[in-house]
Amino acid sequence: MTRIYRTSRIGIRPPRAPDTRSSRVTGLRNTLKSPVFINFGVTGPNGARLCVVSKKGLPVYKWDKSIKRALVVVAHPDDVDFGSAGTVAFLTNRGVDVAYCLVTSGDAGGDDSTESREERIAIREDEQTAAAKEVGVTDLTFLHWPDGRVETTMALRREIARVIRSHRPHLVITQSPERNYDRIFSSHPDHMATGEATLRAVYPDARNPHAFPELVREGFKPHTVDEVWLSGVSPTMVVDITKTFDRKYAALRRHASQVGNRKGLKKMMRTWAGDTAKRAGMKKGKLAEGFRVIATS
Repeated sequence: MTRIYRTSRIGIRPPRAPDTRSSRVTGLRNTLKSPVFINFGVTGPNGARLCVVSKKGLPVYKWDKSIKRALVVVAHPDDVDFGSAGTVAFLTNRGVDVAYCLVTSGDAGGDDSTESREERIAIREDEQTAAAKEVGVTDLTFLHWPDGRVETTMALRREIARVIRSHRPHLVITQSPERNYDRIFSSHPDHMATGEATLRAVYPDARNPHAFPELVREGFKPHTVDEVWLSGVSPTMVVDITKTFDRKYAALRRHASQVGNRKGLKKMMRTWAGDTAKRAGMKKGKLAEGFRVIATS
């Protein structure tokens, strides 16, 4: 079921029961300091097993059932599908409850449409809802910040913290707050502001009962996120999406207002994923999405 909330209607989303699972983030930060991994299957995020496939490569995430809930926070409709939808499909295939939080509804979407702002919002939210279903996600929150004008404000931190406290994820996936000088399009100001606001919402806002005390009064109890995966810049881990790439592409094709007439889209996406896998030292023909892993508990 798709859930759409406007910031003028705060506090209407019922909080979930507190998570009593103890944190098991172990060792990844220390592990990644070593340029060469001696052992096969070192311990990584949430105690997961990381398989190193090359002395010059990156660890590949190995599923171990520790992640039960995940939240993806991005700036615009289609951002998750360009960046992380293969990983989302990987997680939902394994029973993870994944939710999306969209800071804007893409009302300045960069296309040549002549629709009104309200019409563009409706179109893009419908497209994102359909795209989410392609990778097994039905829980979406749209915050309705103005597209192209996202800043890392206290108000945005509060609303993201609200969603974190509601969904209570073990893992948050978001965009990098760092600028990518090699591929400037991944460094839209909204992307960087969303990534920074999300990191601040993860720590300290969502876990601190004295941060935004109105959230506690509304029933949103503090929650500590175990870890964050940042997409876009300086990956320290990859997820093998070879088997979920077609679902990622199907999700991306749902954004017809943005990519409907783009030729060679599938080839471009496969090339990007192939290059990521190659840089990680994976075998020829493999596809991957890369993330910088941050332990946050």
